[in-house]
Amino acid sequence: MSLPDSIVAAMLGAGNYSGASVTESTALGLSAVYRAVSLISGTIAQLPLRTLRMRAGRLDRVGSVFDDPQAGSGLTPFEWVETIMLHLLLHGNAYLAHVYNGAGALYALMPQHPLCVEPYWPSPDDRVLPVGGRWYRVTDMWGRQSVHDARTLTHISAQSPDGLKGLGPLTIARNSFGTAIAGDRAAAKLFASGALISGLVTPEDDLDGDDAKTIKTELTASIGGWENAGSIAVVNRRLKFSPWTMSATDAQFLQSRQFSVEEVARWFGVPPHLLMQTERQTSWGTGVAEQNRGLGRFTLSPWTVRVEQRLSRLLGAQRWVEFDFAGLERPNVETEIDLIIKQMQAGLITRNEARALRNLAPIDGEDTPDDESETDGEPV
Repeated sequence: MSLPDSIVAAMLGAGNYSGASVTESTALGLSAVYRAVSLISGTIAQLPLRTLRMRAGRLDRVGSVFDDPQAGSGLTPFEWVETIMLHLLLHGNAYLAHVYNGAGALYALMPQHPLCVEPYWPSPDDRVLPVGGRWYRVTDMWGRQSVHDARTLTHISAQSPDGLKGLGPLTIARNSFGTAIAGDRAAAKLFASGALISGLVTPEDDLDGDDAKTIKTELTASIGGWENAGSIAVVNRRLKFSPWTMSATDAQFLQSRQFSVEEVARWFGVPPHLLMQTERQTSWGTGVAEQNRGLGRFTLSPWTVRVEQRLSRLLGAQRWVEFDFAGLERPNVETEIDLIIKQMQAGLITRNEARALRNLAPIDGEDTPDDESETDGEPV
C-alpha cells in the first residue's frame, strides 16, 4: 500500500531535531499530551449536541441524525464526538463518511482515520468537478480505495494554510514532541543502566573480591533501610565514604522535562494546572477559577464552532447543531439559585421554568411569572 512521504519520514524518525519518531502512539505516550487531548476531547464530548430550528421567531429543539450519529450501532454519541476531537487534536483533520438509508436520508456518519484519507484538488482536465471543491481518496483496512466529495464525506479541518488540509500538532509540533519523547527515553535509559547509587565507599587498603562483598553486605545491613534510622553503625574497616549527589547536568535534565509539560500546555491551549503542573496555578486573573473559565472560552469554543458549522451544512434550511455549554459554565449552587430567584422576580421565567432548571417537577397552576396574574388576558 502506498503511503504519503510524511508518514514514511515519521517511521524513519525524520522530521524533527531529536530523531525520535513522532506518531500517534508515541505522542500519546507522553503523559502531558494524553492528559491535554483527553481533557479537551472528553470535555467537548460530554456537552449535549442539540439540533435547533427557528420557526415563526421561536427557537425549538428538533431531532436529527446527530442525536445518534451511528444509528445505534458502533460508537455512542459521546464516543463519536470524542473520536472526532481526537482526530482534530492530533492530525488537524476529521473525516466522516456518509451512510444513507433506502429513502436517501442521511442515516449515520462514520469517522475515518485521517491517515486513511488523502484530500486533493481537482485536475483542470476533470470533466466532473467535486461538490465542495475537493476530492477525497479513502483507503479502507483491506486496501480498497474509493473517491468521495462533499456529497458522501464531511471534512472538518483545523487551521489550514491552503484550505486543503488542516495542520495538526503531530506535524507542526514535531520538534517539541520529539524532544519530550527523547527525554522520556533518556530517563528510562538512566533508570535501566545509569548510576543510581547513594554513595561510593573506598577502602584505604587493597581488598580481594570476597572482602569487598563482605564489606558491602555489612554496610547495607548496618546503615540501609528504615529499621536502621537513628542507629549508630560500627564497621571494623578503614573506609572513606563519598556521597553521590545529583550533578548540575542532571538537574537541568529534570528542568527540561518539566519544561516539556509547559510546551504541551502551550500547544493545546490548556492551563498548566490541568496538566498537574500546579507551581504556577495563580499566574493570571483570579487564579484557577479564571483559568478554568478561560479554557471554555479560548480553547474549547474554537473547536466546537468548527464542528458545529460543518455539521450544520448537512441539515436543511433554518436548522443547525450547537453544543450546549450551559452545564460546563454552571455556577455553584448558591449563585445559581440566587440568579434563578432574581429572574423570577423580574418576570423573565415562571416558577415551573425555574423548577425545571433545578430538575424539579412542575406545580399545577404556576405557569405565569411571579409578579403577574391573569385578569381579562392582561397582566396586572
